[in-house]
Amino acid sequence: MQVIEFNQLGNPADVLTLKETPDQSPAAGEVKVRVLATPIHPANLLQIAGQYAAAPPLPSVPGGEGVGQVVELGEGISHLQVGQNVLLAGVGGTWRSEIVAPAAGFIPAPPGDVEQLSMLAVNPLTAHLMLSDFADLKEGDWIIQNAANSAVGEMVIQLAALRGIKTVNIVRRDDQLLRLKDLGGTVVLLDGPDLPQRVAEATGGADIRLAFDCVAGESHERMVETLGYGGSIITYGTLSGKQPELNLSAMITKDIRPRGFWLQQWYQTASAEQKQGALGALIPLIASGKIKTKIDSRFPLEEIADAVTRASEGGRDGKVLLTPTHH
Repeated sequence: MQVIEFNQLGNPADVLTLKETPDQSPAAGEVKVRVLATPIHPANLLQIAGQYAAAPPLPSVPGGEGVGQVVELGEGISHLQVGQNVLLAGVGGTWRSEIVAPAAGFIPAPPGDVEQLSMLAVNPLTAHLMLSDFADLKEGDWIIQNAANSAVGEMVIQLAALRGIKTVNIVRRDDQLLRLKDLGGTVVLLDGPDLPQRVAEATGGADIRLAFDCVAGESHERMVETLGYGGSIITYGTLSGKQPELNLSAMITKDIRPRGFWLQQWYQTASAEQKQGALGALIPLIASGKIKTKIDSRFPLEEIADAVTRASEGGRDGKVLLTPTHH
C-alpha cells in the first residue's frame, strides 16, 4: 500500500514522502477501499506548510476527499458491497492507494464521472452552504464574490445560475471575464479602486444581499461598499494575505454583518441529517454533469512533488488530481 506522508511542516514538494506500508485487512465494522481519485486543495498545501488555522498532528497523511472502490468488507457491513464506488467524504488522509477505515466514513457514490465526484465534498459543498446558510435567497436576488475564478467561485456561479440568483463576479485578470460569463455569471468585473461605482452601474443599482470574500484586504473593503442595507459579507479565505480595514461607516449606516465560514468547523458541528441533506443536494447535480469543476492535470502518487508544485502554480487551469496506480 502506498501512502503520502509528512513528518515536518514545510514546503510540500520538500517534506512529502511516498511510503510503502504492508497491506491491511478491515476489522469488524471497517471497509477497505482502493482510492481512484483525490484532489489537491490550497488548504492541504497550507496545512503541510504550517500556515493553516489548525496544525496537523505529525506524522500526517494529507487529503480530505476523493472517490474509491470497495475491495474488502469487515464483519457486520451491510450497506456497502465489494466493487461499489464510494465518496471519501468522512475519512481523512486520502492521499494513498488504499484506505481501511470505519464504514461510516464512506458514502455510496452514484454512477457518474469519478473525477468530478472526487471533488464534491469541499468546494461544491462550501459554495452550496454559503448560498443556503446565510440568507434566504430567492430567484432574482443578487450576490457578489471575489476570487470568482477559483474552484469555489466557479461553483457559486453554477449553483446560483441553477437557482436564478444573479452574481457579480470579481476577478484580477481580464482573461477570465469571458469564461465566467459562459459559466453563467451575470456580471464579471475586474477588481479596482472604483469597483463599487462600476458594480452599481452594471447591476442598475441592485440591492446586493450577500458578499463572499476569499481575498480579504482591500477587496473586502470594496465589496462591503457594494452591499445593500442589512447585507452580510462572508469571509472564507485570505488570498491577499492582508487584513481588511473595518469599514465602520458602511457597517453602521447599512447594518452590514461580517461573518466567517470554515468548512472544517461545519463538518465538526453539523448533524448527520444536515450532512446528508447538503451532500444529497449536490450529488445528483455533479453525477449528471449539471455542475463541473475544471481539472488541470492528474498525477500518480509517485510524482507527488511534481503534483504539489503544479497545484501551487498561479497559471494552472483547474484542480490537480492524484490518481493512484494500482498494481
